[in-house]
Amino acid sequence: MVKGMYHYIKEAWKAPGRALLHEKLIKWRAGNSIEKVEKPLRLDKARALGYKAKKGIIVLRVRLIRGGRRRSRVGVKGRKTRKQSVRKTLKMNYRWVAEIRAARKYTNLEVLNSYWVGKDGKYYFYEIIMVDPSRPEIKNDPVLKWITSKKNMRRAERGLTSAARKSRGLRNKSPELKVRPSLRAWHRRGK
Repeated sequence: MVKGMYHYIKEAWKAPGRALLHEKLIKWRAGNSIEKVEKPLRLDKARALGYKAKKGIIVLRVRLIRGGRRRSRVGVKGRKTRKQSVRKTLKMNYRWVAEIRAARKYTNLEVLNSYWVGKDGKYYFYEIIMVDPSRPEIKNDPVLKWITSKKNMRRAERGLTSAARKSRGLRNKSPELKVRPSLRAWHRRGK
């Protein structure tokens, strides 16, 4: 059976070698943390997640620092340096964090989906597919018009995207799960 172009793109991304990403990672490190890209790097993945090359849809590349989520406690004076910061595991995966940052930068757009594109010793890189729900091209698209509804506003911040639902433990259903209907409903005993 003859295989199409998307099959070979998918196979190449299963184990991306140094030749595929090395030059790109050097450029991405030097750029901004959130950058608009002309076209998606992983076209097969983007198309599978809803990307279309039409007006109202853009792709952003987001750079995140790897490692623990260290947070400084501002205003703690007269203490040991070690006690002036908090290092806890954030209960969100990196892809969800990348989606939230993209949504906060482009407030008029909604996050459709996202996918991993690379990592180096210091950063993770994700591409986020963003949709403008006010565009007539999106409102008239039978596949994408669901995102124009008011109940889909601020999807990333509310934990409704695919990455967020995975991080919240909503991929599996069971009556014993403490993550349904929400963590707050189970008195934060979930994750």
